[in-house]
Amino acid sequence: MRVLMSGDAPISYGQIYVQSEQGPPGFSECFGGQRNGLCGGAVPGTLVLVTGLHSGEVGFRVESHDEEPPLDEAWEEVVEVSFRPVGEASLVSWGGSGFWPLDLREIDYRVRYSGTRMDEAHRLGIPEGEYFEPDRYLLQFWPGPPEPDRVVKQTSAAAAYWHDTARKQPPPPTPEEKAEAERLARVRRERAAEEARLRAERHAWGGSLPSERLRQLAGNAMSVARLDRPLIDAVERMDPAAQRQIARWTVRRAYAEAQLTEVEWIAPALAAMDRGEPLPPPFDDDRRAWDLLLSDERVPRTLATSPDGESDNCLQQAMAFPAVFSAREPDPLRAAFDALWAAAVTFGYGRHGALFAEVRQAFPALAGGAG
Repeated sequence: MRVLMSGDAPISYGQIYVQSEQGPPGFSECFGGQRNGLCGGAVPGTLVLVTGLHSGEVGFRVESHDEEPPLDEAWEEVVEVSFRPVGEASLVSWGGSGFWPLDLREIDYRVRYSGTRMDEAHRLGIPEGEYFEPDRYLLQFWPGPPEPDRVVKQTSAAAAYWHDTARKQPPPPTPEEKAEAERLARVRRERAAEEARLRAERHAWGGSLPSERLRQLAGNAMSVARLDRPLIDAVERMDPAAQRQIARWTVRRAYAEAQLTEVEWIAPALAAMDRGEPLPPPFDDDRRAWDLLLSDERVPRTLATSPDGESDNCLQQAMAFPAVFSAREPDPLRAAFDALWAAAVTFGYGRHGALFAEVRQAFPALAGGAG
């Protein structure tokens, strides 16, 4: 025989555990399908041990034997269960206030849990002031094949109550039932995650899911969708030539709003765009074009409110400038959305509705997509 633990064990809520790796499950699961209600062994790798005392300290001893030890008739309550540790096993009090490693191998054990004076401890409840230790317990392990649990001896009303409570618990699920429950839980999690993803995508696209074509575009198409979802659907339905016309018209409208159409070095780029030709210098070099925009004193300087409404000192000409680069976009649908977004931010926060109304007026085929 080896003594694995001997001394006083702190008790809360009338329970103490033998745990190996995982935390203790609920009472119903640990005692489901058992005859005894003092030592719950229905969950692999865990034992739940019930005491008479609600909170305080009880005398506790843990032993390991090479074979079944003789039964000591001095104990008033005796039950037996089967147990197999999963990893390192420890005796742990409720809430972790006490912790004692148990030197147990990962083999099948038979476990005997014995106690005494449970009724007296139960009546004591939560002692105050003077130290009390009315109930004591012995936990014994020895190698043995799995067998059903059994009540070896019962004398107290407290033990009878817990035995009756355990017998009312549903039996633990079979491995097949656990696997099916896990599968269903996984399906529910996946369904919930997919629903959350779709809700987020609908919100990002202005209230309804995009077509696969729009989903691939994303970017400025999504930005315009949040402002006017019917408009992007209407633009998507148009043929490529019409989409290119919308892009060119919108570029000119944005540049007119920002007073850029008459700037000497910008006008040739707009003309080339209209003819479907490559943009002339400096628009063949993005950095050079931007440097010129920001340094040329002939370029007007007006302000617009940012798309989020947080700032009212955004340089309107810088907001409009990217629109012309849509002329280099080989995809006419992407070009249309790039131009529409640049024009919307050029008009400024809260004024995109006026711009989109003008677009619909210029292209009557979009009227069915009124926002």
